[in-house]
Amino acid sequence: MRSELILYGTVGCHLCDDAERLLISLELAYQYADIIDDDSLFEQFATSIPVLCDAAKREPLYWPFTTLEITDWLLQR
Repeated sequence: MRSELILYGTVGCHLCDDAERLLISLELAYQYADIIDDDSLFEQFATSIPVLCDAAKREPLYWPFTTLEITDWLLQR
C-alpha cells in the first residue's frame, strides 16, 4: 500500500504549482498542506517549499524534483 503523500506549499507559489502538476501527471493522490496555516510548518518549510513528504517518514523530497525523482523517492524503503 502506498503511503499518503503530503505536498507542503502555499498559495501564490509558482514552484508549488509546478510540483502539483508533476504529482497530477503521475496520477498520485496527495494532500496539499498550506504552510501559512501552521506556525510550525511555516518555520520548518518557509524557505524550502514545495516539499513532498509521506506517512512512511522517508526523508522529505525538496524542490527542485522531477517525475523520475518522485518515482525513485517513492520506491525507496
